[in-house]
Amino acid sequence: MILETAVRNAMVNAVDDEINAGAAATFVFETSGDVAVATITLQDPAFGAAAAGVITLQGVPLSDNSAAGGTTVQASIFADAVKILELTVGTSGTEIIISSTTIGATDQVDLTALTITQPAS
Repeated sequence: MILETAVRNAMVNAVDDEINAGAAATFVFETSGDVAVATITLQDPAFGAAAAGVITLQGVPLSDNSAAGGTTVQASIFADAVKILELTVGTSGTEIIISSTTIGATDQVDLTALTITQPAS
């Protein structure tokens, strides 16, 4: 199966619509037990319009200037506390690359780029 670009764009735009459906969308670095390590508030809309099946996070860099701290292995995007998607986090070979998975309490955590892609096949 091969998805045409218009369909891929509609699919990722629908993800962005879900993220923006609530009053406050957040990107949360989490432990394996779903405990928040750092929370970053996203803009509304969070992503720009899709192009070639890709949406790109707007307003970067975005920061949490007072992280709770802990070891992160995943990150989730929430809309009004409803989890929309979950991503793996690590220093390599994961969906989110971070310099260290250990985040100290009160550390500043910066989100510098994020894209979501719907492949053609």
